[in-house]
Amino acid sequence: MFSPKMRCSRFATTSRTHPQPSGVTIDDPFFTEINNTQKLKFSQKQKKLSSIGSHLSPWPTYTSGQTILHNQKPCSDDCQKRAGSWQQHSLGTTKPRYLEQLENYLRKELLLLDLGTDSSQELRLQPYREIFEFFIEDFKTYKPLLSSIKNAYEVMLAHQKERIRALEPLKAKLVTVDDYCNNRILAMRAEEKTEISMLKKEKMNLLKLIDKKNEEKISLQSEVTKLRKNLAEEYLRYLSERDARKVLIADLNELRYQREDMSLAQSPGIWGEDPVKLTVALKMTRQDLARTQMELNTMKANFGDVVPRRDFEMQEKTNKDLQEQLDSLRDDYKEVCKEHEILLQLHMSTLKERDQFYSELQEIQRTSTPRPNWIKCKDVVAGGPDRWQLLAEGKNSDQLVDVLLEEIGEGLLREKDFFSGLGYEESVPPFLRFDGIVENKKPTKKDVINLLRDAWKERLTEEQKEKFPDFFFNFLEHRFGPADAMAWAYTIFENIKLFRSNEIMGQFYELLMGKRCESVYIKQKEMITELLKQMTNVDSQNEGLLTMEQLRTVLKNTFPFKKEETIQELMEAGGWHPTSSNADLLNYHSLFIEDEEGQSVPFVQKLWEQYMDEKDKYLKELKQQLGLELGDKVTLPKVREALMIIDSKLDKQTLNSYLSQAFQLPATKLPEEGEEKEEDIVILLQTALERLQMADIRRIGPREQEPAS
Repeated sequence: MFSPKMRCSRFATTSRTHPQPSGVTIDDPFFTEINNTQKLKFSQKQKKLSSIGSHLSPWPTYTSGQTILHNQKPCSDDCQKRAGSWQQHSLGTTKPRYLEQLENYLRKELLLLDLGTDSSQELRLQPYREIFEFFIEDFKTYKPLLSSIKNAYEVMLAHQKERIRALEPLKAKLVTVDDYCNNRILAMRAEEKTEISMLKKEKMNLLKLIDKKNEEKISLQSEVTKLRKNLAEEYLRYLSERDARKVLIADLNELRYQREDMSLAQSPGIWGEDPVKLTVALKMTRQDLARTQMELNTMKANFGDVVPRRDFEMQEKTNKDLQEQLDSLRDDYKEVCKEHEILLQLHMSTLKERDQFYSELQEIQRTSTPRPNWIKCKDVVAGGPDRWQLLAEGKNSDQLVDVLLEEIGEGLLREKDFFSGLGYEESVPPFLRFDGIVENKKPTKKDVINLLRDAWKERLTEEQKEKFPDFFFNFLEHRFGPADAMAWAYTIFENIKLFRSNEIMGQFYELLMGKRCESVYIKQKEMITELLKQMTNVDSQNEGLLTMEQLRTVLKNTFPFKKEETIQELMEAGGWHPTSSNADLLNYHSLFIEDEEGQSVPFVQKLWEQYMDEKDKYLKELKQQLGLELGDKVTLPKVREALMIIDSKLDKQTLNSYLSQAFQLPATKLPEEGEEKEEDIVILLQTALERLQMADIRRIGPREQEPAS
């Protein structure tokens, strides 16, 4: 017996449409309009099929597998074959009238969709959806279950459609990235082909060089063979000539002997000798000659092919030279092969590094913050492009940020009419301890610099030295009166805090805040004065001019512990160039000029930079000599010993001043070397180094490994 549950499940499996489910809410007017239209159509079609809904009849279950209507064209051959098979089968079994009506309706709807020009897959699922809704409406008992099944499918289809819509831009992006990667791969392959072709050319050149060397070797060998052959021929010719000469000499001797015999026989009384005795002597002489001739022939037979030692040594020397040349060529060839392999490995490593650097560059370009366009500031800064170009000349991005902040802060400072007092707490500097409102005097930057210059001059001429903050406030009281002194103190403090990049303002700020000792700047000014004095003494004609060689000599005499590199840096800061000659003249007074804003020329700035670098190296040597970390504690004897090791020329007074600054003790209260109280004076190494950094610390003598120039 066919049950409503089985019919509903069969239709539920064929539902694959995208209509809006009843349990899902989507705020889309397009979907709302579609739902209203579908509901209207559904109500009309339901009325047409309402008369058939009451005539439901059972149908055998074994025919259920044949009643499934597949998604095919109604007019196709396959559909006609299936229709024929259904008709043949229906002779034995009759379908329910409601089922036939639904199938006819489905075929009609599918046929109408097939006749349309733009029937999409979503529209083709609409008839199945409507039939399933008919089933839901007719089977009241299973309506909740079937509705939940339908809603679940609808929700899943809507979700899949949203995912497809969201992945469409990603697909286009993937295509773009794929094209970009392919272009990059092609470009890299082209570069690799070019490099490979260059390496092949280089290889061919090396092979040609090797062939040329081999040809030279073969030619030298053939020349040696030819020389040996010529030597052998000359040797044989000389041997034959020597033998012929000896035979000729023997014949001449024989003829002479015969003539003597004949003369002796004809006149026996001439010589006064016995003829018999002479005959015996002649016989013995001839025997000796025959024996000597035999020995000579034996020597010729045994040593006929022997080369003279002199010729042998000459040929051996030539052969040795050629062998050395051959060994040298072989070694050169091996070196060339090794260099070629090294170049190949270097090429591969370079390619890997290039790819790595390129990927890092891409990553940096993707993630890094773009560099600011500083040209935009020229229209904002007061003074226009000309002043901004003057301010930005020779500065990096960090310095440009400081310049921009100073310009912004200057505008804000001029807009402010009053300052709020900082109170009377211990953390507030003494010259700023005030509670209330003080007036902003709004001086110009030039006025502040001139005021600070006057304060410096008065400070240098002062006899009774007091603390610098107290001196500064007393100077303001003397200049502006007690009533306006506090207002000027706040005004100048805000200006020097803002314009710390200015040399004289930065010095005053560090002194007022206790970040630098006054002796540092005083010593620097004394050193500059002494240097100018030395240059003036060298200038015998008082023309204000020195040659480059004279400037170098003055710098070496004034700074005997500076290396040649640092002297060269000072020369370049003073105007020396590699193309300059030692006879070029320099106006040495221009090396110590300050502009209107108190900025020194590059020569004085380079002196200050070298002084700070030398101080840092000095303190670093001290830390290395102590062998401690910054957080460790150090005693006074250890610091004393380390200072004497790294600078053995330190006198007692200078050493005590360094220890007094590091441990913040008066020089008169420092214990003598060897006293028991020394071990009780302990301080953190970091604190001691920071205090020494604030003071005027200089090397008194040369390093042991680097004697003074």
